[in-house]
Amino acid sequence: MLGTKEDAGWLFWRIMACGRWSGGSKRQVILVILCVCVCQSGAETLRYSLAEEMERDSFVANIAKDLGVSPSQLAVRKARVVSEGNEQLFHLDQNTGVLTVKESLDREEICPQSDTCTLTFKIFFENPLQLIRGEVDVRDVNDNSPVFPEKEMVLEILESASPGSRFPLESAQDKDAGSNGLQNYSLWSDSHFSLALGTRKGGAKYAELVLERQLDREEQRELNLLLTATDGGSPPRSGTAQVRIVVLDANDNIPVFGREVYEARLAENSPPEQLVVRVAAADPDEGSNGKVRYAFTQTAERSRQLFELNADTGEIRVAGNLDFEEAKNHEMVVRATDGGGLSAHCKVQVEVLDVNDNAPEIALTSLTASIPEDAPPRTVVALFSVRDLDSGDNGRTECSIDGDSPFSLTPTFDNYYELRTNAALDRERTAEYNITITATDWGTTRLSSRESIFVQVSDVNDNPPEFTQQIYTISVTENNSPMVRIGSLNATDADTGKNAHVRYALVQQEDKEQPDVSVNSENGDVYILRQLDYEEVRAFEVAVRAADGGSPQLSAQAVLRVVVRDENDNAPVVLHPAPDSSAAAGELVPRWARAGYLVAKVVAVDADTGQNAWLSYELAKATEPGLFRVGLHSGEVRTARAVSERDAPRQRLVVLVRDRGQPPRSATATVGIVLADGFSDAHLGVSEEAPAADPDGPLTLYLIASLACVSALFLATAVAAVVVKVRRARRSEAETLPTFPKAATESNAGSLARSYVYDVCFAAGTVNSEFRFLKPLFPCFPAGLPPGPGEQRSSVCSQGAASLGEEGDWDAQDRAALSEDKGPRPAAAPCTANRGVELSVNADQNPWLTDQ
Repeated sequence: MLGTKEDAGWLFWRIMACGRWSGGSKRQVILVILCVCVCQSGAETLRYSLAEEMERDSFVANIAKDLGVSPSQLAVRKARVVSEGNEQLFHLDQNTGVLTVKESLDREEICPQSDTCTLTFKIFFENPLQLIRGEVDVRDVNDNSPVFPEKEMVLEILESASPGSRFPLESAQDKDAGSNGLQNYSLWSDSHFSLALGTRKGGAKYAELVLERQLDREEQRELNLLLTATDGGSPPRSGTAQVRIVVLDANDNIPVFGREVYEARLAENSPPEQLVVRVAAADPDEGSNGKVRYAFTQTAERSRQLFELNADTGEIRVAGNLDFEEAKNHEMVVRATDGGGLSAHCKVQVEVLDVNDNAPEIALTSLTASIPEDAPPRTVVALFSVRDLDSGDNGRTECSIDGDSPFSLTPTFDNYYELRTNAALDRERTAEYNITITATDWGTTRLSSRESIFVQVSDVNDNPPEFTQQIYTISVTENNSPMVRIGSLNATDADTGKNAHVRYALVQQEDKEQPDVSVNSENGDVYILRQLDYEEVRAFEVAVRAADGGSPQLSAQAVLRVVVRDENDNAPVVLHPAPDSSAAAGELVPRWARAGYLVAKVVAVDADTGQNAWLSYELAKATEPGLFRVGLHSGEVRTARAVSERDAPRQRLVVLVRDRGQPPRSATATVGIVLADGFSDAHLGVSEEAPAADPDGPLTLYLIASLACVSALFLATAVAAVVVKVRRARRSEAETLPTFPKAATESNAGSLARSYVYDVCFAAGTVNSEFRFLKPLFPCFPAGLPPGPGEQRSSVCSQGAASLGEEGDWDAQDRAALSEDKGPRPAAAPCTANRGVELSVNADQNPWLTDQ
């Protein structure tokens, strides 16, 4: 190894040691020196020498010592050696730092037809990444003896050959190189021949037999000589061949080639049978002495396999597959022999031209199979090398990545490339990459090869859970069973593994009671914890949090809204007539009332909503079944026909109030009715005409007197009854009114479309009870009732409110009935007592109430 290399290695490891011992203030200076040392170590080459045919695991060098590092550092940095090519020839022991050969090296097999044999290897270090190039020069040893192609060479020489003639001999082949190669030829002494040595253009030695004196066939027909080839090894090796010389009869003309050297250039991809060159030799003799035949001589065996020579025509054609990378030149010797045995020789030199017939080779050195998705850009994923056996532009290569991917290639040195990330990765978008690397040469016809690298992106918890909805609305019917599943929530997480495992939980809010629902932490199922009452709570909301199992933990929130559906669990409640009132103290109806006369109105409410609160009224029982009827939706009790004298003075009606729920619920109201004669209509304020004079004077007078007596008696009775009723009314006002669900009373739920006020007025001097239904300008409630929100209540009803709708019809009916009465009409008196009941009902929720 070079001295500068030793100094650089020693300095590198000294700096590494100083980096561990020194404080933080010196780190920047150390890093700068470290970069210089790494660059220097990467630029120089370790050079070693090794004799061939060494045994397996033979020592080559101590890498740790040459680099100036301890063997433990080699193991920590995972040092390894990589040879060029597919076969790994060396092994590096990380424990000792010793570089050895894996197998016995044969220089002649590794580097055929080459004087020098250098093997290149690279030593890789990790943490940080470092690459050191090394070369091993395989020294030749004299392990091969010179070998002649044939053990016996036969030369036919005319006896007329003149002294000084030269006859080439087959050259011996020695696989060793340098001084161990073929160095000399020697010939066993003979008086007729001597040996002349020569050197070819490539440095190979050859021998020629030189005729020293004239041959005489009659004296000696054959001569046997021993040719010895010796190499320069120590000790030297040699090979011998027998040279048998046949003396031919005189043939005074030898073949003559047109040129001594034939040259040809041939592309390495030339097909078989392609003509390379045609050699021609002429012989002026006639007959068999003038017929020339051609043959290879002094030609390497490999050249004989690649080319074939036509013995008759002298054409040389391609016989095998030429390879520029194997041999760039081929030299052959062609011998032309006539029928008389005379011969001549010429040389054929073939230059093989390189064509782009080798695609680049990609060798993967290091690969990281999985990288996290939060890996920063410029992270090294793989390290590989590219090699092309062609030369020139055909051997120049470039690399690229197919497709659009967040990776790029960075060339390092000596045809090595790094595969790095060039953008942020997102596993949720692409979980794995199949990266195809294409290596292309620069030849005219560009060849390429591909290598696929599979890289998997590992997950990082960078996605919070996401609910499928921001607000989940779940309906549940009231009076439900506790611990029943009523729905579910769902949240998904784009991550994988534990980062995508979602758990659900209710968000606890301060100053709020424990929610009435629970959520399954694993699957998001929602359970109701207790029985709900629509009249108490109609809807409520809770916040639900979904959190994943990553670190740090990510979460999201959604709103769970639980809507309570109403169930028909409340029966109608009758407000008027009051359930505790006596049926005897009922409504007063004059005997002159005609069909359709409004007697009373049954008022009821239902705490439920919707269809469950739509009420209908029907007459369930009556003293006179055909006398009265009840409005189906209004609850108004009217006369079905005119009242007659035969009807009982006291009537008792049972009105059934039923809602439209499933199953329907009902309640009953009892209405007491008193049929009275002479009931005054003075409170109605209707201007009546004076009765016409009776033509029957005395009889009429008697009748009037009788009627006055009866009226006075009836008036006294009526006054007594009114007094009793007033006292009872005052007692009932002091008592607690019926209590209804707050939601039903404060909302506009009910069975009536607007407020009604019932006024009962009695005029002085009459016994007739009169009813008047007014639409009040101000609400009228008995004294003592608490006012509702935004209301002002008075215990005295307005006397001047005008009647609308059916009330006007009722007044007209009353006036018509009174006009037919022939009796006197007492003057109207002011109302001395008032009883009013008002009920407000939302008509929008009950369309049945529009029918009055």
